Amino acid sequence: MAKKQVVVIGLGRFGSSLARTLTDLGHEVLALDRDIKKVEEIADFATQAAQLDATDEDALREMGVRNFDIGVVSIGSDLKSSILTTLLLKRLGVRMVISKAQDDLHGDILAKVGADRVVYPERETGVRVAHGLVTPNLVDYLEVMPGYGIAKLVAPDAFIGRELGQIDLKGRYGLTTLVLRRGDELILNPTRSEVVNRGDILIVAGRDEQLEAIRTG
Repeated sequence: MAKKQVVVIGLGRFGSSLARTLTDLGHEVLALDRDIKKVEEIADFATQAAQLDATDEDALREMGVRNFDIGVVSIGSDLKSSILTTLLLKRLGVRMVISKAQDDLHGDILAKVGADRVVYPERETGVRVAHGLVTPNLVDYLEVMPGYGIAKLVAPDAFIGRELGQIDLKGRYGLTTLVLRRGDELILNPTRSEVVNRGDILIVAGRDEQLEAIRTG
């Protein structure tokens, strides 16, 4: 499993949830907020945590954010700071910037200033977004209990044209295949002889680290 470096800016309920989940998944997380209390609360659950004004370009540069794979802007009601931070992360060269929006107008502005993806906390949880960031084939994720969930995945290229028995999700990843969706057809509890086609959707259950491992095929 390739580790990613993720900087999370804004440690409210959404940002802290996302930072904790990414850390639990084994990724390097830098958690930033201008509120020292929020920084102290997350310090034990992130790789590094620091108090910082994310609208200060020099401060972001000194923290080395340009070297991070992903930047998440999870600033709350301060729209100006949210927009400016998104712009600065892109200017500094962060490869992917995901920004939290309060509404569609806010989201449109974030997209225009460079956000690669805009998320809406009313529609997505930090846990779900965290899995989506590090698992490219992930369509959806449902947390059943801490560390265990059900994922809907687009079949990776390595699976195409192979039988489920040959792929051996149970043996290789410890995952249970619940459903195979092919267009409008749902195949419940598919057999080991079922051949995976391009565009198929697999719904599988297992531990988080097993679900993430499937992304490499």
